[in-house]
Amino acid sequence: MQAYDVELGAAVARAQDGDEAAFAVAYRIVQPGLLGYLRGIVGDDAEDVASDAWLEIARDLGRFKGDGPGFRGWSATIARHRALDHLRRQKVRPRSATLEQDVLELPGPHSTHDQALESLSTEYALELVRGLPRDQAEAVLLRVVVGLDGPAAARVLGKRPGAVRTAAYRGLKRLAQQLGVDSVTDDGPHTLGESK
Repeated sequence: MQAYDVELGAAVARAQDGDEAAFAVAYRIVQPGLLGYLRGIVGDDAEDVASDAWLEIARDLGRFKGDGPGFRGWSATIARHRALDHLRRQKVRPRSATLEQDVLELPGPHSTHDQALESLSTEYALELVRGLPRDQAEAVLLRVVVGLDGPAAARVLGKRPGAVRTAAYRGLKRLAQQLGVDSVTDDGPHTLGESK
């Protein structure tokens, strides 16, 4: 469960009762991951697609039933549908996934020096993720960037949870190999000679 999922669930419940400030809280919690996921699918058009998705989310909020993690998955499903519609209109295939550092963590105080270093490492990560097959890139984006668990990511993609877990594992393993990391396990990556 994501750190903010309890707060998200409470905000969504209040927003369903008409609390606009609560909807803004839900947006603030979900938007960074959603935008990162959309950048992985539609690239530079992600903000436009996210706007369309949020209009639909706001319109259909009264129909949503669930908690914070459920809202995160429901929002990702809507965003994915809007992204696929966008791609059909453009008649192009989805682009390789892109990651942005700002979607991996909630905003915090950073010095310009730290931001410059993060930007350099983000550019390198972007280059690596662009090389992943689309199914692996989407699985990694949903699991790591949006923060969905396996079953929720599977519902978004319309696949079995095992297929999504496998795609995410293969994508992370491929990235680890490219980074010179020895292995990826459920406990995270391990480098050669590293002891647990």
